[in-house]
Amino acid sequence: VEGAMFEKIPTMSAKEVHDAMERGEIILIDVREPGEYAAERIHGALLFPLSTFDPSALPHDRAQPIVFHCAGGKRSENAMRACLKANIPVRAHMAGGIAAWKSSGLPTVSIDPDTGAVRDRQ
Repeated sequence: VEGAMFEKIPTMSAKEVHDAMERGEIILIDVREPGEYAAERIHGALLFPLSTFDPSALPHDRAQPIVFHCAGGKRSENAMRACLKANIPVRAHMAGGIAAWKSSGLPTVSIDPDTGAVRDRQ
């Protein structure tokens, strides 16, 4: 059994992630699938689906460490573990995923399925 699988995974709350993004301190990576991202996303998040995840392909900027998010927190934690195993530096994953983000009243971007129009949800 590998020790990395049992390490405590660093987490940030939705509010902490939002504030860090506002200050330009992090890069937010969405590890959900393209359909989920297309339906609703956090403005500024980059898509790197877990199904095709390659830690070495992530953007690397020491001034803006990576934070992962998904729908509820499980896939982003898995992405963190993959990065730890590959010795790729990342900061944290967002606890509760986009569900926690939305329940905190933070804005998202979605597509109206009837018209295709972009909707910003405040």
